[in-house]
Amino acid sequence: MQITLDIPDDLATTLAPGGQDPARAALEALALAAYRERRLTGYRLRTLLGIPSRFGLDAFLKEHRIEKYTAEDFEHDFATIRKIDEIRQAEIRV
Repeated sequence: MQITLDIPDDLATTLAPGGQDPARAALEALALAAYRERRLTGYRLRTLLGIPSRFGLDAFLKEHRIEKYTAEDFEHDFATIRKIDEIRQAEIRV
């Protein structure tokens, strides 16, 4: 799919950091938003952006200040561990 955006020239150069191609900057911004919202996996993000390796993806995410494991991830994992522990304790009692 091809998406076309009409952005005034003076804003396009402002929106793209460090002289980066505005089209690439828009693609990266869209992809990063989807990744943050967990609509894209790391693999799909790599594929979309043409990043050849997982290490390249790690570098890209670090460059954009995106942590792969967040406090929210920790809370979710901790809640899952508690549920598993409760299930195991209930099985032991039976």
